[in-house]
Amino acid sequence: MTKMTMREAISKALWEEMERDERVFIQGEEVGVWGGTYAVTKGFYEHFGEKRVRDTPIAEAAIVGSAIGAAMTGLRPVAELMTINFAFVAMDHIINEAAKLHYMFGGQFKLPLVIRATSGGGRQLGATHSQTPDAIFAHFPGLNVVSPGTPADAKGLLKSAIRSDDPVLFIENATLYQTKGEVPDDEDYLEPLGKSKVQREGDDVTIVAYSKMVQAALKAADMLAEDGIEAEVVDLRSLRPLDMDPIIKSFKRTNRAVIAEEGWRSYGVGAEVSSRIYELAFDYVDAPVKRVAQAEVPLPYNAALEQLALPQTEDIYRAAKEVVYG
Repeated sequence: MTKMTMREAISKALWEEMERDERVFIQGEEVGVWGGTYAVTKGFYEHFGEKRVRDTPIAEAAIVGSAIGAAMTGLRPVAELMTINFAFVAMDHIINEAAKLHYMFGGQFKLPLVIRATSGGGRQLGATHSQTPDAIFAHFPGLNVVSPGTPADAKGLLKSAIRSDDPVLFIENATLYQTKGEVPDDEDYLEPLGKSKVQREGDDVTIVAYSKMVQAALKAADMLAEDGIEAEVVDLRSLRPLDMDPIIKSFKRTNRAVIAEEGWRSYGVGAEVSSRIYELAFDYVDAPVKRVAQAEVPLPYNAALEQLALPQTEDIYRAAKEVVYG
């Protein structure tokens, strides 16, 4: 095990998979000579060369569209989008091609494609560059949507995504890149796609989260422990497929749940998870399921207002106390 940042874990996963399989290549804006907007691919261009680390024009539709074609012909592309907000430009390719082609052609070819994109707010980039629209992409069958909350999961899930024969949207929260954690050194360390994971055990309340909110949930759980409340934190890790088994198992013990996401509350991940809890474990409900999410406004540029709109550790802490004490 080595302690490293999430940025380093993602970079290491990409490097190891490119060394392992010469069909893997990266393309995107500034991924080559510049080393990536967030320095994830720093040094890749010099080591792997321009054929496998390809700088592209500022054209997201072309980045994703050409990657789809490459995947259909036997390569394993990793297409990087500077931010998930720019994925809207490539929406037709992602939703109507990547997610559907394998199915619509009766499985005659595979589509081993990974689309990496940063998501989330908190960096004063304005409303059009700070969105967390993960639930939009998770709505569509055929597209795996992954969003890790720890460095270890980032490495293991990305390696699994690259080895998968199905298209994967791999969402990285930009404010997590400096988060540190223990990461296995094994070059074949994999985490399964589509499986939730208990990140902290507890018996009093279940906190469900993913991506950046996992770290907030773990901090909230520590605060709750000081009050004598033991919270279990379940990390979704994947939004499609959505693994409810660990959540339902936990909820049947705790009988109370809080769901935290950085995206907007309306029509979001929390709405889906809470609905499934009511459907699958209604007889175990001792308190209404609480949802913690971003305020229903375009995210402000002003630093203080931005943080006021984003969900915080304290919001999860208060929601958990409410469901415990009623």
